[in-house]
Amino acid sequence: MLPTVDFCGLKVTRLILGANPFGGFSHQTPERDKTMIAYNTGERIKETWQRAHAAGINTMITNNETPHVIQAVREYLAGGGGGPLQWISQMASRNHASMLDAVDEAVAIGAKAMYFHGGLTDDLFLRKDEKTLRSWVERARSHKVPVGVAAHVPAAHDWVDSLKLVDFHVVCFFNCGSVHAKQGHKFRLGDAYRAVECIRRLPKPCIGYKIMGAGRIDPAMAFEFAFDNIKPADVVNVGMHRGDKDGMVEENVALVQRTLGG
Repeated sequence: MLPTVDFCGLKVTRLILGANPFGGFSHQTPERDKTMIAYNTGERIKETWQRAHAAGINTMITNNETPHVIQAVREYLAGGGGGPLQWISQMASRNHASMLDAVDEAVAIGAKAMYFHGGLTDDLFLRKDEKTLRSWVERARSHKVPVGVAAHVPAAHDWVDSLKLVDFHVVCFFNCGSVHAKQGHKFRLGDAYRAVECIRRLPKPCIGYKIMGAGRIDPAMAFEFAFDNIKPADVVNVGMHRGDKDGMVEENVALVQRTLGG
């Protein structure tokens, strides 16, 4: 297994397998999105999880609403024993009556931890809507699972941290989301430096994501920069599209082992 940390009471490898490619969220082009969706059938998704576990990863992250992805999660975790990968759920509620219902469902499926989608946190931050965030966090806490927030700009994380509500933060290395002056996708290297500064000042554990700029940065350089700059108990979440290279999961694990001196 890759090196692990105690992440809010969970034993988590410092590399987590993400899922944006599974759902066709390339952050590149619509054509690229379609290619990812066509490749990542439910069976291929589950095969990728199996290979990740065999390579030394023990945790996966997916969203809770892309239909074929969440169905794969259900099938993978069916039987009550779990995985063997443990699932952290990225939470949204477009397919649910409310976020509270979405939280209940994710726990019922088998989520070991959860965090709220960065776009939702961005919106709450812009409106300074502490009440709504507090209600979501309290619902997750009622199930005794660690709860965090993602966001696309450091200021949103600083606001959440000031409220002393969550157990962890999921920090985007690039301001590519909904707070970026409403200008759509932006990948600027300077954002990565501000992101790791944010991670280091946050007292809670962090998951770094989009460390490769959605495929724009060499993986070896991205892992080196991330692990050199995040806190020792922090981890990274990386989506891997085997349609580009079948052995991508194993190659990324080897890069992390080499980067961490394993």
